[in-house]
Order: sequence, then structure tokens, then C-alpha cells
Amino acid sequence: MAYDQALAGRIRAAVEAAAGAVDCREISMFGGLCWTVSGHMAVGAVGDDLMVHVGTDGLDEALRQGARRATMGERTMGGVVLVAAADLPTSAALDGWVDPAVQRARAKPPKTAKG
Repeated sequence: MAYDQALAGRIRAAVEAAAGAVDCREISMFGGLCWTVSGHMAVGAVGDDLMVHVGTDGLDEALRQGARRATMGERTMGGVVLVAAADLPTSAALDGWVDPAVQRARAKPPKTAKG
């Protein structure tokens, strides 16, 4: 699946502003791009959507704010939602999703590299 290049650029800038370049990594994942912080997925660009790891404890609030559950095939991804790019018209709207996701990832102990 392709992803919206303009949205990916906006997400990249928001993640770097929230996490700094040291802690974040951009990787291909889920047919799009994903940004990890300390080794934990924070957000991604999939199709025309922002993918956000909100955790199971943040799922209900995210759905109330207009997000929808993320799925891969017929499997629902636990604690991950999608937000349409059309619902992110401003940097502030995007930051409202990216900043908490970065903080959630940063709050976890860093993952060590597999090898």
C-alpha cells in the first residue's frame, strides 16, 4: 500500500519536533512508514491516514475524537488507530495526535536491538 508523501513529510517534522532526531527512527512498516521512539512504535503514515499507537487505555478517547480502529486484513490492531489526513488540516491538529504518541513511546524502557 502506498502512503501519502505530503502527510508523511508533515508527520516526520512533527515527530522530530516532539522526539528529537536522536530518539526517533523512520522505518518501512505496514506498507507505509512508521516512526519509532526508543524502539517503540509511535505513529505512521499508511495510505491517506495517520496511524497512531494510543494503547488500549487510550482507545476509547481516540475513537471519541474521530479516529477509527486500525486493521490489517481482518485483524484489528490493539491500541492502534487511524486518523484521516483530511482531519489533520493544521500542524496543531497533527501535533495533538503525534505528541502524546511520542510521549507514550518515550515513557517505556528503550528496546534493545535484536541480533
